Amino acid sequence: MINRLLLLLAVVITLAAFAFRSDETAVIRINLLGYRPSSSKNAVWASLTDKTTARFQIVNAETNQVVWQREVSPAFGAYGPFRQTCRLNFSAFRQPGRYYLRTDEGTRSPAFRIGEDVYDGAADFCLRYMRQQRSGFNPFLKDSCHTHDGYTMYGPMPDSTHIDASGGWHDASDYLQYVTTSANATYHLLAALRDFPTAFADQHQTNGLAGANGQPDVLDEARWGLDWLLKMHPTDEWLFNQLGDDRDHAGLRIPQEDKLYGKGFERPVYFATGEPQGLFKYKNRATGVASTAGKVSSALALGYQLMRNRPSDYVDRDCVNRLRQRSQSAYQLGIQKPGNSQTAPGRAPYFYEEDNYTDDMELAAVEQLNVAGSASKQAVQWRSTALKLARQEPVTPWIDNDTARHYQWYPFVNIGHAELAKRLPISQRKPVTDFYKRGIETVWQRARQNAFYRGVPFIWCSNNLTTSFATQCYWYRQLTNDQQYAALEQANFDWLFGCNPWGTSFVYGLPAMADTPADPHSAFTHLKNYPIDGGLVDGPVRGSIYKNLIGITLKEPDEYALFQSDLAVYHDDFGDYSTNEPTMDGTASLIYLLAAKQSEKRPKTVELTRLTQKAGQPSTTDSKATFDKGAKIQGDTSSRQLSLVFTGDEFADGGMTIAKVLRNHKVKASFFLTGRFLRNRANASLVQQLRRDGHYIGPHSDQHLLYCDWTKRDSLLVTREQFLRDLKANYTALGRFGIQRSKATWFLPPYEWYNDSISTWTRQAGLQLVNYTPGTLSHADYTTPEAGNYRDSETILQSIRTYEQRNSSGLNGFILLMHLGTAPSRTDKLYDHLDELLTELRQKPYQLVKINQL
Repeated sequence: MINRLLLLLAVVITLAAFAFRSDETAVIRINLLGYRPSSSKNAVWASLTDKTTARFQIVNAETNQVVWQREVSPAFGAYGPFRQTCRLNFSAFRQPGRYYLRTDEGTRSPAFRIGEDVYDGAADFCLRYMRQQRSGFNPFLKDSCHTHDGYTMYGPMPDSTHIDASGGWHDASDYLQYVTTSANATYHLLAALRDFPTAFADQHQTNGLAGANGQPDVLDEARWGLDWLLKMHPTDEWLFNQLGDDRDHAGLRIPQEDKLYGKGFERPVYFATGEPQGLFKYKNRATGVASTAGKVSSALALGYQLMRNRPSDYVDRDCVNRLRQRSQSAYQLGIQKPGNSQTAPGRAPYFYEEDNYTDDMELAAVEQLNVAGSASKQAVQWRSTALKLARQEPVTPWIDNDTARHYQWYPFVNIGHAELAKRLPISQRKPVTDFYKRGIETVWQRARQNAFYRGVPFIWCSNNLTTSFATQCYWYRQLTNDQQYAALEQANFDWLFGCNPWGTSFVYGLPAMADTPADPHSAFTHLKNYPIDGGLVDGPVRGSIYKNLIGITLKEPDEYALFQSDLAVYHDDFGDYSTNEPTMDGTASLIYLLAAKQSEKRPKTVELTRLTQKAGQPSTTDSKATFDKGAKIQGDTSSRQLSLVFTGDEFADGGMTIAKVLRNHKVKASFFLTGRFLRNRANASLVQQLRRDGHYIGPHSDQHLLYCDWTKRDSLLVTREQFLRDLKANYTALGRFGIQRSKATWFLPPYEWYNDSISTWTRQAGLQLVNYTPGTLSHADYTTPEAGNYRDSETILQSIRTYEQRNSSGLNGFILLMHLGTAPSRTDKLYDHLDELLTELRQKPYQLVKINQL
């Protein structure tokens, strides 16, 4: 009783703290979970009237002192219930602490934190919901349920044959269980462990009860999914697709032994036939089994990879071998019966209407490659098969269609593209990563029209789509180092945690004492006031979808009534199963994203910087500058200065044109040149002219080496000795032009690609690493028409103008990088537009300075 009273009190306090006063007409929506110091940081100011705002401040929440202020972005106009909106960009503010935002007309945001640890433990927190969803033994209830499952339907055996199908996870707030969502959830959990092992603790046993067992909790949870998938694929020829049907919805209850299906405590287990199914009036439109088989194959294959070296007291060899065998047999079933395996409806017309499968088989093929090994005889064939499948679905269809039926294209992100790209030679990856980019760009063209950067459609489970799209942006950024969509990626992440029209986090209990779901569509909370910690609710849907759903009646007054619109509605109300029901698979995909956010590299410590300063080396902790992995990527954003940077290696056709334009505008720039460039006799007069004109000239490596893998950035391709030897040769070449090492201590890495090791070696050599400021396409001036990443000069120039207009600090502190020349096949040369660009920049006016003066 005391626990219930405490829970009720917490809810009351939360509602009181975040309720919207009826006399207010504007709000500030922000990521309630917080921001990393180096991340993109934006909030949205939105007004229910036509009033506008001009400036905003960051206020220390502890002292109420203003610590930073800027102008707001240009107005975006109406969106949903709001008549006026704009973005508040405070990315340049990096000081850790607890703050709130305030605009000049008095609107104030909830408090939020900036800190390196703001996402720590969030992925583990969401694992609480996964444990609560367990069927069989449920560790939250410390009791068992659904232990008699189940009896077969549609199988090669007589209907009503008993098989052991107990275990797994309940799909959502009902107790149905689907193989397609369970396999996807299992894969996400396993991938989170593989990619971000430090994000998870060991506080629970394999059965989910408290107590460490020597293995990370995320593996315990994934193993629960693997065990059930093996039950649903018990032989090479048998694959089941579903446990239970919507007769489950007959009444509210805490999970128990259900007598709902007319056969004691057993529930029906639907065999994956590849043909339409449905025991009553409604039927699905199944055409094959590959969509389910592919997901099962990839989950079991990844499970095998992560389980095979675990201690024998955690998993036995027979189980490990079975994971490998069943991953192969599931793949073969997908080959034998291509097509989509949809879930079976019962007495209602709702079911998972999956209409694609090549993405699932692509991922399955990649994981078969991973099991076999890149050096195996089958590796080339597996890669070829996966690439062929990738080309059949380059973009997940909901992106191009901007709508979908319920789970029509599932999962909501093509995981296979990311995994395939990692397994291809660097020279062959770009076509696959461009598949991601095409989809991201499509969403961006919709998102850029509104202040929330919202381009994901408001269909059922929109939060699952949002999570998946943010993950696609993350994978693309990691695979390519292309930062141009970083703000879009962050905006989708921010949306989930409060930067949305309703100002609520969509994750139950995260963050604590913030506006999060309090009355979800869940029997656990509705009947027993049990918290469903970490559960991601479905999320907003279009007003037209909400109005046409069956059986929705709000139980309480709508606290978000002012913020509902035809564009989208969301209700924190038990009666709304369309927007406020948590899902197991959506939560699992969020666990991966949260683990990724927690695990992104953090800057070097202050202590390390002090040691650097003692050695007389350039400092990487200028409090007014921005650094990434030890490289300075932006100067003081409060100062109207920027630095123009040019790199030179193979081509120099624009050199004399650039030098002449700079002289005409009396502008000093910075040039980073390789040893190969400097030793080319055809470039000697240009280098001498640049020296006479007083430009900064520094090293860009000798042989233009690729220091680290494009997709595994921590994987070095050079040794420290190779790095230093190459750098020394670069300085020898500079010395022939009278450029002393002591006067050229800023180093721009080849390909603008480096990692923490390169940064450390650079610092130990007494140099400061520098790179361009992300956000524009200036560095794409090398691209050629025959390449998939081509950008013409007008597109590049427009990206610079757009960035300057949309960011409150404009191009302040910017490092704008271009190339001294390009391949002959690029006839549209950006340097031919340099005079136009400099004229615009100086009219703003910006002061253009050398890199060592920024």
